[in-house]
Order: sequence, then structure tokens, then C-alpha cells
Amino acid sequence: MTKIICKVEYNTETATFIDKKSEGAFGDPKGYEEVLFKTPDGKYFLYVNGGEESPYKKEDIKRMSAAKAKEWQENK
Repeated sequence: MTKIICKVEYNTETATFIDKKSEGAFGDPKGYEEVLFKTPDGKYFLYVNGGEESPYKKEDIKRMSAAKAKEWQENK
């Protein structure tokens, strides 16, 4: 998935995978997935996707600061 945010491209195909968090089983309407990536120029982002009753009802990319990415990893 690719998304442009504030003139910066975030692309799951070219970024480096860092970590992943999943809640619920496949097909669970409340289940979701968060995947942390780092772009080649050092920017962090979360790829998110989930069921109809989850916090992420559709596929999306959310940018993160380095501090928030570290906090996410510590609290996942």
C-alpha cells in the first residue's frame, strides 16, 4: 500500500518491516492488525487494517514520530 501524507510517500513495498501486532483471529469483526515500518529516509509509519467492528475498519497508513514508534514497540 502507498499513501502520500504531507508530500511524503509511505510505501509498504519499499519500507523496512519492523514489528507487527495482531488482535483477534482472521475473520473476527473486532480483529485488527498494526504493522510498523520505517522508510528508507528514516520516517516511521503504521500500516493498519481490521474488521468492521475494529478501530481500523479500512486499510490505512498512519505516520509516526520515532518516539511514538518506540513507545508503540514497548507497549504492543
